[in-house]
Amino acid sequence: MDLKIAGRTALVCGASKGLGKGCALSLAMEGVNLVIAARGRDALESTAEEIRKRTGVTVHTVVCDITTPEGREVALKATPHVDILVTNAGGPPPGDFHDWRRDDWIKAVDSNMIAPIELIRQSIDGMIDRRFGRIINITSSAVKAPIAFLGLSNGARAGLTGFVAGLSRQVVKHNVTINNLLPGPHATDRLGAASQSIATSTGKSIEEAEQYLLAQIPAGRFGLPDEFGLACAFLCGAGAGYITGQNLLLDGGAYGGTFG
Repeated sequence: MDLKIAGRTALVCGASKGLGKGCALSLAMEGVNLVIAARGRDALESTAEEIRKRTGVTVHTVVCDITTPEGREVALKATPHVDILVTNAGGPPPGDFHDWRRDDWIKAVDSNMIAPIELIRQSIDGMIDRRFGRIINITSSAVKAPIAFLGLSNGARAGLTGFVAGLSRQVVKHNVTINNLLPGPHATDRLGAASQSIATSTGKSIEEAEQYLLAQIPAGRFGLPDEFGLACAFLCGAGAGYITGQNLLLDGGAYGGTFG
């Protein structure tokens, strides 16, 4: 399926591995040129080379912490104009809310709410001027069904979701859309952290904790970064201009509500 975005430029954050890498690869398969950002140089450069070899698109790398003003400045400077923006940052650590203090909450909000809003703020006017823009925020299924030990993530990402709900309706008339992708458990490093947290709090082994998570997924498996990336690419397509302000769950059917 030709999504008619070949030649566009995308800034993909947290793209060295996991879900961010899946999104970057799927966009590249559609002919989108990339600026990919992450904190780890080795993994980032390896991903960039893999994508270049597989797709032939131009891939620039930016080693930075996108959750800081300095990191965002470097990433945006490397992207002359952003047609497609994929925001993504590692979630806050799991834990018990009794242990979280103000600094923990500020860090969570900075990373998972303020950082994407700032990237949007600094990119969206150019999109409006060019009459094309696609913004995808990688959030979490916890926005729909909060997870107790991920309280920091629940709160910060819900704040971003509320912000996007308003802004997305204001800019869609300019062919600029903003949508959120809400992953459930996927086969990424984050899954290992969640399994470790469950194991620590329950006394289970890591394997038992993974089986506990798996038992809650009707699909009977964890998600794959590549299939997550395909959903991202579709929402970035030229034909997806009538889809905005949506929260798309990719959780293998784990959310039990009748209406999304």
